[in-house]
Amino acid sequence: MVSYVTLGTNDFERAAKFYDALLADVGAKRLMENERIILWGSPGAALLAVCKPFDGKTASVGNGVMVALSASSPEQVSAIYNKALELGGTDEGAPGSRGDGGMTIGYFRDLDGNKLNAIHMG
Repeated sequence: MVSYVTLGTNDFERAAKFYDALLADVGAKRLMENERIILWGSPGAALLAVCKPFDGKTASVGNGVMVALSASSPEQVSAIYNKALELGGTDEGAPGSRGDGGMTIGYFRDLDGNKLNAIHMG
């Protein structure tokens, strides 16, 4: 099981505003922060962090890396996806049914180009 995921950013304040607004819709809030990192979470859920890279080099997007945000319903998948686009994120695949297991997933990228999705399994 994943405990947390960290995404790099080159614009810390911009990333903080994006994730404050986006993650509020799934009940997450800031649990820890300092000048390099902010960690969001909610009871019983994996955590998400954004940080300035420790080595001081430019943050870059990992090819094939994706973070999945758990949604409570297909409607919440759409709400998270739409909120991400509203906040300046970009489309990577509109919400819809995927696979044979009744999954609903919407894919998007954040302001730094990190790929995420909102998913409801069921």
